[in-house]
Amino acid sequence: MTSLVQDMYDGVKAMIKKEKELAEQNKPKPGVSIAAGPHLKTPADISGFVEFPVGTTSLLSKYLTKETFDKYYQQKDAAGVSFEQMILSGAQNIDSGIGVYAGCTDSYYAFGDLFDKVIEDYHGHNKLDKHVSNMDFKQLKCPPFTDEEASMIVSTRIRVGRNLEDFPLGPGITKEQRD
Repeated sequence: MTSLVQDMYDGVKAMIKKEKELAEQNKPKPGVSIAAGPHLKTPADISGFVEFPVGTTSLLSKYLTKETFDKYYQQKDAAGVSFEQMILSGAQNIDSGIGVYAGCTDSYYAFGDLFDKVIEDYHGHNKLDKHVSNMDFKQLKCPPFTDEEASMIVSTRIRVGRNLEDFPLGPGITKEQRD
């Protein structure tokens, strides 16, 4: 009986050793990069620094440096969303405009070296700027439309998006959390 238990123990130890070897092989290696494109299907496919083709104009391609990639590779935000998951869409879709999507509000802090540059470029303000809101509708200058003007309006829309603080953003939210 003891020989069977010993065999099982030795087998488990051998499997653990092999798993560690495989994990080590999957870490990004200095100088090893992967090509961006639709062949990247899951975050696990991002196993090295992502290189974009010449002419790619996404903000991800502009600001993702090797140093930034190495710093954040296999890191997760407070909601458990991985860095690779946040950059997957932009790595897959080289025609993307932005290409990096926060997993939760913590992402902006946890991965600030990348998000700060993207936000400043896209929105034109840096992380020290303050957003000023004026919700006083009495300050609006909106005289009624003329009948002619009103007849030209087919549809209008004001879109407001707000995420609940304790829930991940798009890339990290589960089906159960959406329900």
